[in-house]
Amino acid sequence: MKKIRLGVLCPSEIAFRRFMPALKKVSDRVEYIGVAHASYEERFGEDCEFDKRNSEILVNDFEKAKNFSNVYGGKIFNSFAELLTSDEVDAVYIPLPPALHFKRANKALKNNKHVFLEKPSTTNLEDTLKLCEYAKKNNLALHENYMFIFHNQLDYIKNIIDSQKLGSLRLIRIAFGFPFRGNNDFRYSKTLGGGALLDCGGYTLKLASFLLGDSAKLVEHKLNYVDGFDVDIFGSGTLINNDGQVAQISFGMDNSYKCELEVRCSKGCLFTNRILTAPVGFEPTIEITSNDGKNLVRLPSDDSFEKSIIHFLNCITDESMRNKNYDALIKQSKIVEEFKRR
Repeated sequence: MKKIRLGVLCPSEIAFRRFMPALKKVSDRVEYIGVAHASYEERFGEDCEFDKRNSEILVNDFEKAKNFSNVYGGKIFNSFAELLTSDEVDAVYIPLPPALHFKRANKALKNNKHVFLEKPSTTNLEDTLKLCEYAKKNNLALHENYMFIFHNQLDYIKNIIDSQKLGSLRLIRIAFGFPFRGNNDFRYSKTLGGGALLDCGGYTLKLASFLLGDSAKLVEHKLNYVDGFDVDIFGSGTLINNDGQVAQISFGMDNSYKCELEVRCSKGCLFTNRILTAPVGFEPTIEITSNDGKNLVRLPSDDSFEKSIIHFLNCITDESMRNKNYDALIKQSKIVEEFKRR
C-alpha cells in the first residue's frame, strides 16, 4: 500500500506533544514530510508593515519549527502556502486556532490535499458546509479531531446504556471545565475563534449527541460572559432525543477542573471523571452503583489520537467512511450553530 505523505501546518504544542507521537505509531501507512511555519504576511496580514516585535515573533516561530524538525525529522516549509501547494504532500494536519481553519483547509482541499483538522472544524456552519461540499465532490477526506470519541471507554459506556444493564435511561450529565489559561491563549480571543462554546462546549455537545443518537436536539441553552472578555467564558444546555432521553451539559474555561460523565438509570448509575481527556497510558475507572452496591471497573488504556489518525487514513481510501465523516462534521457544526443562534 502506498504511504500517505503528510505535512503539519504549524509546530503547535498539540502537534508536537500529541499528534507526532501518535503518527509514529502508524508509520507503516504514513510518511511524515515536514512542518510549516507562517510567512510574515500569513502571520500578520498582507498590509502589515514591518515591525521589530513582529520580526521577533517570526524568529520564534522558526525556532519552534526547527526544534520540531530536530525531534521528528522532515523538512521545514517557510510558509503555509509552500506546504499547501507542495507536490510532496498528500494530506495536511491543521492545528491552528479555529478562526484560521477555513482559509487553510480550503486552500489545502483546492490543492487536492486530504485535511485533518483540530476541532472545531470551522467557527460557523456555512464554512463547514463549504469544506464538506468541496471535499465530497473531489473525493478528499476531511476529519475533525474530537479524538475522545474513539477511546474504548465510549464503547463500554454506550453498551451499558443500550443494553439497559442499569435499567432505563433517566438522565445524562456532562461537565467539562478548566481554569483560566491566560490572556494570551487563543481561546479568549474573538478574532482567533475563541469562546467556551467552540472549545470545551463542543466536546460536551459531541458526547451528548453520541450518547443520545442522531435525533438529539438542543432545547435549552445559556452562554455566559465575564467583564473584560469579548467571548463567552462558560455555558450550559439541555438536549433531548425522540425517545425523551435528556442530556444536561455544562462547560467553561474559567472554572475548577471538571471532566465528568454521569449516567443515571432506573436501576443504577454510572460515573467517570476523565471521559474527554484520557491521555495515553491512562486506565479509565468507571464507577457503577446499583442495588448490588458500588463496583469500580478499570478499563484498559487506549490511544485515542492514534485511532483518530487511523480513522482519517481509512477515510482516504473508503468512500463510505468519508461520507459518514462529512455527515458527522455537519451534524456537530449544526448543533453548535443552533446553540449560538438561540
